Amino acid sequence: MKTLETNDWMIMNNIIYKLHTTEDSRVMREQFLEQMKLVLDFDSADFYLTDPDAPRLLMHPVFYNCEEEQVAPCEEREFDRGILGSGKCLVYRVTDLLSDETGIRSARYQKAYETNNWHYSLHLILGYHKEPLGVVSFYRTIGKDNFTYDDIFLLDLLKDHMAYRLFRDNRLAAGMLEKLTVSQATEQYGLTRREHTILQLLLQGKDNTQICDELAISVNTLKKHILNIYRKLGIRNRVQMFKMIKEKE
Repeated sequence: MKTLETNDWMIMNNIIYKLHTTEDSRVMREQFLEQMKLVLDFDSADFYLTDPDAPRLLMHPVFYNCEEEQVAPCEEREFDRGILGSGKCLVYRVTDLLSDETGIRSARYQKAYETNNWHYSLHLILGYHKEPLGVVSFYRTIGKDNFTYDDIFLLDLLKDHMAYRLFRDNRLAAGMLEKLTVSQATEQYGLTRREHTILQLLLQGKDNTQICDELAISVNTLKKHILNIYRKLGIRNRVQMFKMIKEKE
């Protein structure tokens, strides 16, 4: 398992923060690919979403250091789309799945790989609650080593955050997003016991002074807790909090 340095953790935390707080989905995905370059060695990348009406159809791509005409056509990415149908998150290297990587890849990816001088690829399949959501692919050029299990570890840390973000985007677009209970939010976003309590008190409409008196903490300490709650939930203010979290369990 990869041991992240302090700077790496800061970058990863910033990626997660931007992932949850960047409102425009396309901008969020473009930023994600750019920021991943700081912790993952790759030369090109693409990020496709699924069509909600046809989950095996990939659409709305964003690219890093390549153009759409240089990437393998969606209909040729059969093993990506086959795994995508499970509706689960998975990180894998092509070399982990294909016994004859060169032969199978040449039939489906030959043009794209040769055009870009690619040799290895690492794929992040995104799904949530059995709903296929998207595919992210990272590529390395000929002459570089294959992606490692440390690289897979990095994407494992991020995959559930990205999947839930895309799931929420789909639900918001369809007008189907349901509010979470405080307990669900605590479990989903990893709130501490104290943050759970403060979130409950905020939802009860109590102001900062009342909460500080009840918990015997200073205003500055409370503000730090609230900022941490907002950061973890991917929101910016109490209005967004009330839209996201139920006032009663």
